[in-house]
Amino acid sequence: MNTSLPAGLNGLRVSRETLDKLEHFAALFQKWAKSINLVAPSTLDDLWQRHIVDSLQIFRLSPAPKTWVDLGSGGGFPGVITAICLSEFSDGWVHLVESNNKKAAFLRVALNETGARGSVHPIRIEAAPAVIPRCDAISARALADLSQLLKFCAPWMLDADSKTVAFFHKGRDYQPEIDKAVSRFQFDLVKHASIVEPDSVVLEIANLSRRTK
Repeated sequence: MNTSLPAGLNGLRVSRETLDKLEHFAALFQKWAKSINLVAPSTLDDLWQRHIVDSLQIFRLSPAPKTWVDLGSGGGFPGVITAICLSEFSDGWVHLVESNNKKAAFLRVALNETGARGSVHPIRIEAAPAVIPRCDAISARALADLSQLLKFCAPWMLDADSKTVAFFHKGRDYQPEIDKAVSRFQFDLVKHASIVEPDSVVLEIANLSRRTK
């Protein structure tokens, strides 16, 4: 049985079980955010819209079970939200990469208490490919500009046989980032309009290769 998310949250629908887990995560997040800086304090009062629903867009764009790498997971967006959505399946996994030990501790508790399908890697992003040699999809939110994100993703995406797809949240000033990135990389790009912020997008990137001069 599907049910709407709390009022005013863009009409997204999830199962009752998933909604219960999202609500538990939200309560846990608010508790931990009192002692560690998980997101900008100014956005805490709009946790569902600004963070949870914004993160749900990723799973909405790629809902089939798959192996994800979530870079710089921070407060769990979008990685924990994707892992919660995957708990409806018997397959799929999210590897959350977060080098900050306090945030990594929160992520472990969040995954454990919600029964989400994921694990935490308290390592630097540059070290992640050696620990997680393959993945189907990569996500990142509020982490770095597009060129740097593609550099992070290169070990998973540059292989000629790689089918890995990346999903990046970007705000209204994303176009200069694309212009800079295409001077260094070639890739297929789909821009998905955000359901949360009218001028924001989720960039879907596939078939990455380095541009040769």
